[in-house]
Amino acid sequence: MASDATHAERRVSPVFLALVAVMAVSMWAVWTDYAASPGFAVFLFVVSGWVVSLCLHEYAHARTALHGGDITVGAKGYLTLNPLKYTHAVLSVVLPVIFVIMGGIGLPGGAVFIERHRVHGRWKHSLISAAGPLTNVLFAVVCAAPFWLGALDGVPDTFRYALGFMVLLQVSAALLNLLPVPGMDGYGIVEPWLSPGVRRQVEPFAPFGFLALFGFLMIPEVNDAFFDLIHAVLRVLGVEEWDAYWGRRLFQFWDAPESVPSPADQWQWIRVG
Repeated sequence: MASDATHAERRVSPVFLALVAVMAVSMWAVWTDYAASPGFAVFLFVVSGWVVSLCLHEYAHARTALHGGDITVGAKGYLTLNPLKYTHAVLSVVLPVIFVIMGGIGLPGGAVFIERHRVHGRWKHSLISAAGPLTNVLFAVVCAAPFWLGALDGVPDTFRYALGFMVLLQVSAALLNLLPVPGMDGYGIVEPWLSPGVRRQVEPFAPFGFLALFGFLMIPEVNDAFFDLIHAVLRVLGVEEWDAYWGRRLFQFWDAPESVPSPADQWQWIRVG
């Protein structure tokens, strides 16, 4: 009976499989230009891919916590990849999707509840916090693989741009999550190494860290500097600002252009800019 329960706790949720199916079908629609509206297909592809990455992000936290000593994550449903099992489904899925739609930025959400008292050792606590953003890093590298491998010959422009925008979201999510701001994974990485006094002083601000971060990003100078950093990372991955820009334009299908230029037109855009 115990083994049956353990197997059920780790069985992949039909909700997650449905998300993967939507991602696969919309990816096919983008690749083949089958959809009547390429922008809407890009929208479905990016949103479903973004939610899949959020599920993997939270799963990485939970799986690392399980190996770190918190055996309760299975009973909470965190190992099924079901986003509806999160402590705050709205914060974990709905708000991040809204931020993507509004601003084209991968603001992270939260969270799975880890019973930290069951985990012993500072390194284990840091690894639990780091596991999530490292998943975004891996997702970004995989999505950017056709760019840095030079394997884009014959790839439809619409699919190329959608991938470019997907990489931007993953890079922005990883960078934001790794900031040592209370309430973010970056702070969770360094928190075990802080003195008890410092942790007590910072603890009351943790619920407001996300809001403070969002507020700072609304400052034009901060926003520009942050996106400069994002595009610097994208260039390392082989993704040009052109690719991410047109991916975002297609993603916003309600305001998408009637025609999209090819990568060969990029030199004119750079010269004019």
